[in-house]
Amino acid sequence: MRVVFVSTYPPIECGIGTYTGFLVEALTKLPNEIHIVSQYGAEGRHVYPSYYPGEDGIARKIFNAVNRVTPDIVHIQHEFDLYGELDGIAVLELIYRLKSTATPVIATFHTVQKEFEFRKELILRTMCRELDGIIVHGQKHAEILRTVFDVDPSKIFLIPHGARDMDPIPDAKEKLNLEDRKVILLAGYYWPAKCFDRVVDFFPSVVEKVPDAWLVLAGKLRVPEFSIYRRMLFEKISNSPARDRIEVFRGKFPQKTFDTILSAADIVVLPYTAGAQSGIIAHAMTFGKPVVTSNLPAFVDTLERSKAGFHAQTNDEYVDRIVTLLTDTEVYKRFSQNALAYVKEIISWNIVAHQTLNVYKQFDREMGCKTRYVFAGE
Repeated sequence: MRVVFVSTYPPIECGIGTYTGFLVEALTKLPNEIHIVSQYGAEGRHVYPSYYPGEDGIARKIFNAVNRVTPDIVHIQHEFDLYGELDGIAVLELIYRLKSTATPVIATFHTVQKEFEFRKELILRTMCRELDGIIVHGQKHAEILRTVFDVDPSKIFLIPHGARDMDPIPDAKEKLNLEDRKVILLAGYYWPAKCFDRVVDFFPSVVEKVPDAWLVLAGKLRVPEFSIYRRMLFEKISNSPARDRIEVFRGKFPQKTFDTILSAADIVVLPYTAGAQSGIIAHAMTFGKPVVTSNLPAFVDTLERSKAGFHAQTNDEYVDRIVTLLTDTEVYKRFSQNALAYVKEIISWNIVAHQTLNVYKQFDREMGCKTRYVFAGE
């Protein structure tokens, strides 16, 4: 099939773009013709940078770029801040423009919650009504779409967030001068809802029980208004009684650098108070790194399916679970093996690509006669 993705795309720094990059890489191994319409800054074969996220006329510009490809299906990667002002409301105009050409349109929803502020709920409800299909990453997201947004279950497709199946970077701790340390990793963009500061607060209690514990924060500021949060976080680190055991790695991180940081970690902690899913969990499981997460429904759902870590609510619970993973070899080994098996058997990008292609095939248009798609590769 000829597929057009509408999404951010590497080297643009964006979790959605990274997701799309890995999915496209896997899909191109199958008999498909894949094209990507993206923001300016995206690069690659069959990639068409067409708009700036803050400019007027986004929907028209994306539509014109898509139309030149004459796709069999359009796959939108949706997050509210990707399609201009007013929470990305231009995505609705884009969907209507595409529907006017009788082209099937599906979307992957990367954020699904029971409650949104008015405008976001309006956007999501309209998308649910007008899209031909919706992909979500977790069972709880599918349940929310059915029960809260009244979506026909036949329109919903559950495909987990993919992960790479690869070996850790050799001698990663030595390369980062972290040898002989039990590394707790916080990774991602600085954002108040990620609550990295909470881990800094309770980290001294971890050190009391695990003297060789080391906290590594690998992050980058993406949204300038969050610089206030970053300043507060760095002040907490400077004032922490365990500050000599906290290290900050400053982004940006090319993929190999980020993979080296992940490979050097022993565990990854995600104390988020908001969000619907996390590529960081998938990256951690790629290298068999157990995680400790908050009680966000999407995180709990992932851990129930993968058995790759703990979730926690209070600071004492976080400390207890982190200490257990750093000191109990059997528990650590079990979670690590569970993570690796989950990637290999359930969420490798090759598996996710096949599942995604099966969704596309359900919207293959009837031509009135027998047809066969032929693609000989590049």
